[in-house]
Amino acid sequence: MTVETNSAAETARFAESVSLRAKPGEVYALTGELGAGKTEFARGFARGLGYPGRVASPTFTIMNVYTGGRLAVYHFDLYRLGDAETELEGIGFEDYFYSDGVSIVEWAERAENILPRNSTRVKIEIINESEKRRITVSRGEAQ
Repeated sequence: MTVETNSAAETARFAESVSLRAKPGEVYALTGELGAGKTEFARGFARGLGYPGRVASPTFTIMNVYTGGRLAVYHFDLYRLGDAETELEGIGFEDYFYSDGVSIVEWAERAENILPRNSTRVKIEIINESEKRRITVSRGEAQ
């Protein structure tokens, strides 16, 4: 499925609608250039699951956990990791991928070989350096 949004708020609303079908143990692998709207997508997704608080980018912590909604949200940001696959190896992060919550992984292309093969891929593209975005959601296939 591919949609175009015209603002950050529209991107978040689209993510809310995607989250309504989310199930425990699912992984949403977000890709897109810096400023494309990956964190805005994560915010809308968590809001759609009923998380009542503020969702912040976990850039300096690698992962934030949000509870209080229909499902827990495990929000990863791999931007600052040099070799994400090696740096994440052995710290137990993959346990979140098979848990009672949903994992959202920003900069997922940095960990492509360690993400579950059935991850839902969310590619966010900036259109003409504007607020307009093209968002492609596909299940279980690399982009």
